[in-house]
Amino acid sequence: MIKAAFFDIDGTLLSFETHRVSPGTVRAFDRLHQAGVRTFLSTGRPEVLIPDMPVTFEGMITMNGALVFLSGEQVAGSRQQVVGRDELLSNPIRDEELQAWLDFAKENNLCTMVFTRDNMLLAQPNEIGLKLRNQLEFEMPPVVDIDVMRKETVYQIIAIMPEALDARVSELLPHCRLPRWHPYFTDIVAHDNSKARGMEAICRHFGIRQEETLAFGDGANDIEMLRWAGIGVAMGNAADGVKQHADRVTADVDHEGIEMAVNEIIDNSL
Repeated sequence: MIKAAFFDIDGTLLSFETHRVSPGTVRAFDRLHQAGVRTFLSTGRPEVLIPDMPVTFEGMITMNGALVFLSGEQVAGSRQQVVGRDELLSNPIRDEELQAWLDFAKENNLCTMVFTRDNMLLAQPNEIGLKLRNQLEFEMPPVVDIDVMRKETVYQIIAIMPEALDARVSELLPHCRLPRWHPYFTDIVAHDNSKARGMEAICRHFGIRQEETLAFGDGANDIEMLRWAGIGVAMGNAADGVKQHADRVTADVDHEGIEMAVNEIIDNSL
């Protein structure tokens, strides 16, 4: 029996076309809750970039597992921010690797964002960075001189660069990994952070077994989550390289893929 369900945001809960949660997804959450299933968010976004959504979560895996917390009491109208939350994991990027990345980005004039516990900063904005902002539909972060970022405790870096640079940056940052899920950019996180590690922490807290979990995702940074879950569901809009790691593939985000899979899974468990 499924006791916990985990959901990615972009391309899973939110359509890249409408930037909204579909009515069928809302119905799917209602059915999960009626069946006693706890629901959790699992995203590469920091808390400050999590939009208001018509669904609820008991906890959040943010920044690809760098910061994981239980939701506590929801604060109305505040982008799902919470009070009285319990942090289960907190693992920022090593300072020496932050400095190495900032040196590299400065030398190569790469647009970059950094996510701290409560904020995000942008340096060296360019046209590709603006396209990213428009596609994900979030407010433009404060633009700062790249050297301002050196003083921050950073949980995740957004490197706006072509995939051809990934191997070079991986060598430069040996204690980080680059879970790329978009052709324009890659996330950079501490190597032991992942959505799967966040799932494990939440399940340990609630006494939920791995085989009692369900996960939905569409991007390369969801692969570990889909593989770890008892049932990993790839959205129909996911790349083939993601689908091959899932237990099943549902319809795409714009054709009620979450509702379709939830109904099938719950019906089969009755």
